[in-house]
Amino acid sequence: MAIQRNMDPKKCPMPVQDPQVRRNNFNEVALGYTYEMAVNEAKRCLNCKNKPCTTACPVSIDIPAFIERVANEDMEGAYEIISRSSSLPAVCGRVCPQENQCEGKCVRGIKGESVGIGRLERFVADYHREHCTEKPEMPVQNGHKVAIIGAGPSGLTAAGDLAKLGYKVTVYEALHLAGGVLVYGIPEFRLPKIIVQKEIDNLKAIGVDIETNMVIGKVLTVDELFEMGNEAVYIGSGAGLPRFMNIPGESLKGVYSANEYLTRINLMKAYKEGSKTPIKHSKKVAVVGGGNVAMDAARSAKRMGAEEVYIVYRRGMEELPARKEEVEHAEEEGIIFKTLTNPVEVLGNEAGEVCGMKCVEMELGEPDASGRRRPIVKEGSEFVLEVDTMIMSIGTSPNPLIRSTTPGLETNKHGCIVTDGDNGLTSREGVYAGGDAVTGAATVILAMGAGKAAAKAIDEYISGKEK
Repeated sequence: MAIQRNMDPKKCPMPVQDPQVRRNNFNEVALGYTYEMAVNEAKRCLNCKNKPCTTACPVSIDIPAFIERVANEDMEGAYEIISRSSSLPAVCGRVCPQENQCEGKCVRGIKGESVGIGRLERFVADYHREHCTEKPEMPVQNGHKVAIIGAGPSGLTAAGDLAKLGYKVTVYEALHLAGGVLVYGIPEFRLPKIIVQKEIDNLKAIGVDIETNMVIGKVLTVDELFEMGNEAVYIGSGAGLPRFMNIPGESLKGVYSANEYLTRINLMKAYKEGSKTPIKHSKKVAVVGGGNVAMDAARSAKRMGAEEVYIVYRRGMEELPARKEEVEHAEEEGIIFKTLTNPVEVLGNEAGEVCGMKCVEMELGEPDASGRRRPIVKEGSEFVLEVDTMIMSIGTSPNPLIRSTTPGLETNKHGCIVTDGDNGLTSREGVYAGGDAVTGAATVILAMGAGKAAAKAIDEYISGKEK
């Protein structure tokens, strides 16, 4: 039976918590589509034969096919299509920057708004979690072992794909909880941790072993992983080393990296009364940076009770690298954007605590190597922003521990592991790498795409040795 297409030029709005309510809690902001909303939105898809949306998906989900199943109210069929390509659909549906990828290529976006692909993926994954009682089928083992370093999105994706092929996969995670940036970086109000845990449980159900509190480079080395019978090693250890501006006053009390600030809140639950890992309850907070992590830190600070929270960014609003939705949510929650502003010094009081931030105003000049207009200091524009907390969110680099304990592993000047093309092969035979450990800080879905590509290459490598 032919589907009656929905030709509404606008996508179905996502129900959300009221901004004045949600700014005081850590509950998920976006509430998700209802069944009827999802079916109606799915009918906006034209089911294009050339599938431009799929070509823009880093993990190559057959997007028109899964959406067609939703339109036909076959939610389990839709989930089965998504799960062929993605090990973390409930995560991707929430945090993937669809507007720059699949939805950015959607044909419906030419004369209106694109289909809400991410919202539909989230709905399908949530529907499956809430209604399916069957456990995933355990794959037939092929007798080969692979070690994965890092239980973040890249490592978990590689682990899931290899486990489905029959490999005995062990994931070694440095922290006490699996999930990587999904649990320590992204706040509860964007990605509930129960969602992450369920995705991890699904991987365990197909045979993936996860060992926590395992700091590779300290407890075990890459060479020792091979000695334990692993035929390949995938390094998906992320980029957890924060960067600072190296300006005066950065060592004062009240200066945090976004990594530390978010880890204390997300992983260690500092927002809960009686937390064993408390964090300062600030009144005025400045977050330096303009990406998604900066938005997460600013919105978390507001929920921790800060009266004023500033995003301090040296370019303009149009140049903000954060997702449009995250910027809009931050504005709705009262975050103040001080763009075309750059800090030059952190000011302290007699107790060695932050009491202000000396800044300069900027203006945009000609484009730089990144294609964005270069910020230039305005002469005589210096001013002081009164804050008691400063959170640095200007990027991260890979931790040097693995590269310093793995002889022959080539890295670049930024400390990122060098790989050969898209398959993740490093300068060491049998050692593959991907995600932020290779690219520096990037998106969850790109890390997943790298894990997927490496899993395929590892399978070809081990299978090739048998011939």
